[in-house]
Amino acid sequence: MSIHHVVTGIAAAAMALTSTAQTLALERVEVDGRHYDNGVGSSDAASQGTVRAALLKSRPVLRPGEVLEFVPGLIVTQHSGDGKANQYFLRGFNLDHGTDFATTVMGLPVNMPSHAHGQGYADLNFLIPEIVERIDYRKGPYFARNGDFAAAGSADIDYQRELDAPFVSLTLGEGRYRRALAAGSTRLSEGVQLLGAVEAMGNDGPWRLPEDLNRRNLVLSLSGAVGTDRWRVGLMDYRADWTSTDQVPQRLIDAGSFNGRPFGRFDAIDPTDGGSTRRSSLSGEWSRDDGDHSTRVAGYAMAYRLSLYSNFTYAMERPDTGDQFAQKDDRKIYGLSASHAVDTTLAGLPARGEIGVQLRQDRARVGLFDTEARATIGTTRDDRVRETLASVYGDLGVALAPWARAVVGLRADQARFRVDSLSNATNAGSARQTLASPKLSLVLGPWSRTEFFVNAGRGFHSNDARGVTARVDPRSGDPVDPVPGLVKAKGRELGVRSEIVPGLQSSLAWWTLAFDSELVYVGDAGATEANRPSRRHGVEWNNRYIPVPWLLIDADLAWTRARFSDADPTGVRIPNAVDKVASFGVTARELGPWSASLQWRYLGSAPLIEDDSVRSRSSLTTNLRVNRRVGAKTEVTLDVFNLFDRRVNDIEYFYESRLPGEAMAVADRHVHPAEPRTLRVTLRRSF
Repeated sequence: MSIHHVVTGIAAAAMALTSTAQTLALERVEVDGRHYDNGVGSSDAASQGTVRAALLKSRPVLRPGEVLEFVPGLIVTQHSGDGKANQYFLRGFNLDHGTDFATTVMGLPVNMPSHAHGQGYADLNFLIPEIVERIDYRKGPYFARNGDFAAAGSADIDYQRELDAPFVSLTLGEGRYRRALAAGSTRLSEGVQLLGAVEAMGNDGPWRLPEDLNRRNLVLSLSGAVGTDRWRVGLMDYRADWTSTDQVPQRLIDAGSFNGRPFGRFDAIDPTDGGSTRRSSLSGEWSRDDGDHSTRVAGYAMAYRLSLYSNFTYAMERPDTGDQFAQKDDRKIYGLSASHAVDTTLAGLPARGEIGVQLRQDRARVGLFDTEARATIGTTRDDRVRETLASVYGDLGVALAPWARAVVGLRADQARFRVDSLSNATNAGSARQTLASPKLSLVLGPWSRTEFFVNAGRGFHSNDARGVTARVDPRSGDPVDPVPGLVKAKGRELGVRSEIVPGLQSSLAWWTLAFDSELVYVGDAGATEANRPSRRHGVEWNNRYIPVPWLLIDADLAWTRARFSDADPTGVRIPNAVDKVASFGVTARELGPWSASLQWRYLGSAPLIEDDSVRSRSSLTTNLRVNRRVGAKTEVTLDVFNLFDRRVNDIEYFYESRLPGEAMAVADRHVHPAEPRTLRVTLRRSF
């Protein structure tokens, strides 16, 4: 199917919608509009929802990226310095640094294709949680608007356009943590608002080698509204540099010493690991919503840079100089999108149709280099990459009956890859691929404030452009086969959402997701690794309960079975596919001047190799927040992370490494510990 035929078909379906508009009338109930917008009638799937700013304010986050843990079933960790993108776990996926979970902030994509460190790399460290207005999340490939990296799910994080009052805050904590934030908004004229936020942050952490993290962040937003028109122009600038303590082998922790000195869980092997990054963007959006019709146009330009120095095998490949390597990424990103939706009737039934186009181009120079103490001593590969993804989509929602509605969607994506190799001309080339992705959702009810969902769809993730054009392995020079540019995923889901119990909002979903191949670009090796086809299925149960107005209880449970779907003597288990995830939180709000929140977070065990003979250890941590208002404009907040000081790990891997002084490589568990009990105090003053 050509992209031309897909565009023509979607356009014809959209034009068939008549102008006799009728709005879909659906019952909508909100448990608490300040925290959630997930009531009956608000979504097309049981695993779709919205988190609002009030909930973000009630719970502590150790790192900015952990705001995504408000998405039920998603766990965020870190296996390196806090300037590097987080590690994400969802639905049996070790999403690495973002592959298969698409994230946007203020309309700008976060995931980076053909990235120097890993495909879909999503660094959320530039996020400022205090000015987030809402998080709209979806899980599964059932939504026509979402494309690359959204097979497992997606989240759109939106910043506020106007603050209730300007404020400044200062946070101090253990490990020389210090953070200052100033934010405010002002009305420039009728309907025009200017919002600004400035952040400066530093942290050494619990590591024996001080992290020396320095982060600077700026957000400016100019927005306005005239009648049914809304617009916003945004400017963001973020930069950070840090020294990292990467994962260490368990045998070294057990030995308790290294090179004649004591060695513990929070020690580093290579003291020169770390990095620096910068992200700057300019964006604009305009929308018009006059009831029966809505139109949206958006565009952005972004400059991004990363230099990352890592050493995960220590002295296995290069005993004399060590195995440190550098991954460097310098790119410009440009994007445009437009959509139009209309309420109408189809065969006498109320309907709503939407058609949209999306365009993104990345122009990057990416490289992998051998280094010693951050000095380059060799080049593995150095490439210029131009990658363009052009997409069209359309969907049509029809109210089949007062108790049934259906949404049918179709999406077409064409990816174009061009690689100019500066280190090996054999790996240069160009390619393109087109993929059509149908979507279907059926919503039944509500009956007794309960509705049922049936969802199915195809999604995908792109592969690194360098793997698409590769002919030889960049290290060994051995011949390799190029990989497909787009990899299909097929998903299905059955769900139910109910508010039959007063104050309780509960949803249950059974889902399955199959990938043709888990092909990924391994930035650490400079090559594309062809993994096997896979299949995952699981159950999620999410609950929001407000027994009395001042008390909110959250309970999210997820169980997953993840397997490779082909026969192989090495085994069928998918490494790092976590089988159980749970979160339980209790929030007491506005008890006089006091508020408090207590949250338990559980990350289950996972196989570390295909035969399941080595598994990671599960972890359970507890976080506490206590807040007190002092007068009308001042607040003091105490955050305690890992309240019971549990000795757990953020991530575990199993692979071969060789320490200086060892005669040969050793297969071992490699761990990055979670931070011990950590206290932070924040003083916030409004004006």
